[in-house]
Amino acid sequence: MFDIRWIRDNPEAFDAGMGKRKGVSVRSADLLAIDDRRRAIITRLNESQEKRNAASKLIGQAKAQKDEARASSLMAEVSGLKETIASGEAEEREIEAALRLALSSLPNLPADDVPLGTDEHDNEEYFGRGGSPETASGVRAPRPQLAFSPKEHYQLGEALGQMDFEIAAKLSGSRFVVLKSQIARMERALGQFMLDLHITEHGYMEVQPPILVRDEALFGTNQLPKFEEDLFFTPHGEGRLALIPTAEVPLTNLVRESIRDEKELPLRFTALTPCFRSEAGSAGRDTRGMLRQHQFNKVELVSITTSETSADEHERMLGCAEAVMQQLGLHYRVMKLCTGDMGFGARKTYDLEVWLPGQDTYREISSVSVCGDFQARRMDARYRAAGEKQPRFVHTLNGSGTAVGRALIAVMENYQQEDGSVLVPEVLRPYMGGLTAIGARS
Repeated sequence: MFDIRWIRDNPEAFDAGMGKRKGVSVRSADLLAIDDRRRAIITRLNESQEKRNAASKLIGQAKAQKDEARASSLMAEVSGLKETIASGEAEEREIEAALRLALSSLPNLPADDVPLGTDEHDNEEYFGRGGSPETASGVRAPRPQLAFSPKEHYQLGEALGQMDFEIAAKLSGSRFVVLKSQIARMERALGQFMLDLHITEHGYMEVQPPILVRDEALFGTNQLPKFEEDLFFTPHGEGRLALIPTAEVPLTNLVRESIRDEKELPLRFTALTPCFRSEAGSAGRDTRGMLRQHQFNKVELVSITTSETSADEHERMLGCAEAVMQQLGLHYRVMKLCTGDMGFGARKTYDLEVWLPGQDTYREISSVSVCGDFQARRMDARYRAAGEKQPRFVHTLNGSGTAVGRALIAVMENYQQEDGSVLVPEVLRPYMGGLTAIGARS
């Protein structure tokens, strides 16, 4: 969310940034026109308040002098000013709400090094700071060369009798799945492996957050008001709660309405939670299999940092997500998203795309974003820098570390054998009782 004062002081920078965003037609002049109306109303209110205060004092003087006619006239004036002020305050609240809605509906400004583009075809492959394809390939597993025609994950799972979309549809409708036996255990193993990796090696604090959240939390991480149709809501008292679309929501909001000491930062949180999305804008896309589900598990990473360290924290978080792919032995690439493909709240985003032999293509498995102070302004999350009286807004970052269901898909397709069995990656075997392969109907 933007500070209207910053827009007033930097209209050219604001317009240049918004001009890079896809489908955004709002410009600084539109917002400043609303703010000018608000400022004019405030000026009128202040003038009316001063007149009322002055008239109120004169009423006392007139009564002391027993000038009833003067007192009566002044009282009528005060009564009229009260009505004017009440009307003006209502108008101010209305214009404040309109300005807040306009500001909260705008996406974040992209960082200077984000490539220009309209969709995923304009994204750029990223090899790290100062990296190259050669150095990147040294830490990434090669693309598997299978000597047989590979199957997609749902074909493997259904043949094993451990992935059931038909019964899930009877229970809940489309875009759900029932996992069973060893595949269900592998899905659980993946989540536990990721959590342990991020906690023990990457320094994140494990959190078990609520998965039902209030509108204020969703506003803080910019799901509301723009993406309301993507959420599942349930009535709660006289209001409602929403099922989280990602653990980014509760984890980032852990610092809402607070002022932290700079020495506390960075804060790093991780959680394994179910996530719920209506997939309102994905009709007809990825209808087969587990790629796009209404319910899925994900390990989320969130960092709360200072403005000076957020860029470095972004690279660090990318490395944490990459470590999952590397330890699982999965071939992947990193893409720097262009302005037309980047998420609403992000200043810059890296996507990890894993290779899926069954689909013969790369698919997103993790998205790692730096948001600057965009979410912090919505949450009123600040920190006090050493030697400064005025607190600053924190910078927030979030990333998938990673999507558990998509990691399951990737493991099944990359570790499949010609007979339809699936090898278990070495790092997962301790979580699966030493099992080395999934290969028999249970």
